[in-house]
Amino acid sequence: MFAAACVYLALPEPLSVGPSWLLLAVILVLLVPLSVSYSRGHHNVARILTLTANGAITLAMIASLIFLIRGMTQHRDPATTLLRGASILWFTNILVFALWYWKLDAGGPLQRERSGGRLDSSFLFPQMLVQEDRDTSWSPHFMDYLFLAFNTSTAFSPTDTAVLSRWAKMGMMLQSLISLTIVALLASRAVNIL
Repeated sequence: MFAAACVYLALPEPLSVGPSWLLLAVILVLLVPLSVSYSRGHHNVARILTLTANGAITLAMIASLIFLIRGMTQHRDPATTLLRGASILWFTNILVFALWYWKLDAGGPLQRERSGGRLDSSFLFPQMLVQEDRDTSWSPHFMDYLFLAFNTSTAFSPTDTAVLSRWAKMGMMLQSLISLTIVALLASRAVNIL
């Protein structure tokens, strides 16, 4: 979350919601009670705070995408500002959805680690296709969800991981739509510059 907020901080001012530092400040404020509640074993409170922070980042990203679309259609911002903003939003999209998948899939990271056997996961990773000679205690980590989110933003679909639940399918459709919009805007602006 901190990384996504820092990436958002690099967004050009006309494309951010309020001052560019505001989202980072909100995340930093939420990280204090989140860390305290997690260290005290109040994992439900920490989960709610994490989802709230990720929701704030997601809403800011979608609002910035709307500002980017308006900026491109109204030609009021320089091309470099719009291209830099689109690149930052594309990268933020990957981080945000990796966080959503990681926190929501199979009850979140703590629940996945506690489960000693087969996971009730919304994603079927290749390692979960257990064979007799393989370790059945494998569970996905953040890097696996980051890889999934990156593939969804570049290929507009999962590559090696099957999507099983409806919420995950909706999330991946939204992520692909945001990524496709950003890439289409980048391409149209690049053609316009040429």
